[in-house]
Amino acid sequence: MNLPQHLARHFREAYFGKNWTWVHLKEHLDTVTWQQATLKFQSLNTIAALANHINYYVLSQIKVLEGKPLDSKDEYSWDHPPIHSREDWDNFCNQIYKDAEYLGSLIEALPEERLWEIFVDQKYGTYIRNIQGMTEHVFYHLGQIVIIKKLLITI
Repeated sequence: MNLPQHLARHFREAYFGKNWTWVHLKEHLDTVTWQQATLKFQSLNTIAALANHINYYVLSQIKVLEGKPLDSKDEYSWDHPPIHSREDWDNFCNQIYKDAEYLGSLIEALPEERLWEIFVDQKYGTYIRNIQGMTEHVFYHLGQIVIIKKLLITI
């Protein structure tokens, strides 16, 4: 397995399981109701907002790996589409999973030497730094989702 394949596998494992932590995004998004996903608990973000935030940056990396400009702004990363039913929630989650798979395939296809090149601008570091950072970002917010899910059970 080459380094891009390893990075893609690690990224996918954050979404779909079999990673070192044995926790993954899909298991936690698939086991909340749409009402729980959109319920605000005190000052915390909703599960839906966190899932959208994660995916917003996945979509940003997809653009760059497709050769498009990086035009992401954190302020837009929290605004998810309306979710008013189980169907809305399922469609939202399924799109997130498709986007994750697609980013994984783009990472796998990278030539290894590209990993050490600058990602868009010097201030962002290298491709490998951004790909690893994306996986860390997923796990960071996954931890928040797990905690919020537990808090919602107490309501």
